[in-house]
Amino acid sequence: MNILDVNPPALTVSSASSPRPGPDRRLIVLVPESEVDPALTARKIWELAKALESRVQFLGLSKDAAHEPGLRRQLVTLSAMVGNDNISVESKIELGSNWLSAVKSEWREGDVIVCFTEQRSGFARRPLNQILESNLNATVYVLAGIHQRKERPRSWMANAMAWAGSIGIILGFSWLQIKLIQFPGDWAYTALLYISLFAEAGSIWAWNSLFE
Repeated sequence: MNILDVNPPALTVSSASSPRPGPDRRLIVLVPESEVDPALTARKIWELAKALESRVQFLGLSKDAAHEPGLRRQLVTLSAMVGNDNISVESKIELGSNWLSAVKSEWREGDVIVCFTEQRSGFARRPLNQILESNLNATVYVLAGIHQRKERPRSWMANAMAWAGSIGIILGFSWLQIKLIQFPGDWAYTALLYISLFAEAGSIWAWNSLFE
């Protein structure tokens, strides 16, 4: 993993972990839905693309169509600030919540990936760079120190699905806990009740994390 801090005036690229530059190499930048500082982000991307002599591919992932316009504005702004006669820039938006699948559909051998320290994915909310490094044989740079404002609120549909799923889980586990009363012996009932309560809480958390 290569961490790029926005505070130093110049970009330092580790020659030990950096791939050789090439005309077909791409810098795939994973742009989050949450707002990033466009000036600082564009400067770091421009410096890295120049150092690697690579093209830039901005890739955005939107959970739903309601958030897509805001994400598209971010991509247009960053593309305009990074692109010039020497650096070719493209942008693309995928709908979904699985960064690994989105990156796999775009990544080719030799491409370099850039993500942000705040980006997380999966049920365990692991840092995105760790997920990419463990599943792809790719060089991953992490942008650190980029100010990100609060994420946009969930759409009404996402809220409705989150609430409906949570209520369904509660009702399901309530039915199960009523059935547990039929078990003979206080110790068996108590043990299974605690297990079901922990499972219920974990299921609700996992379901709601899909809509964060």
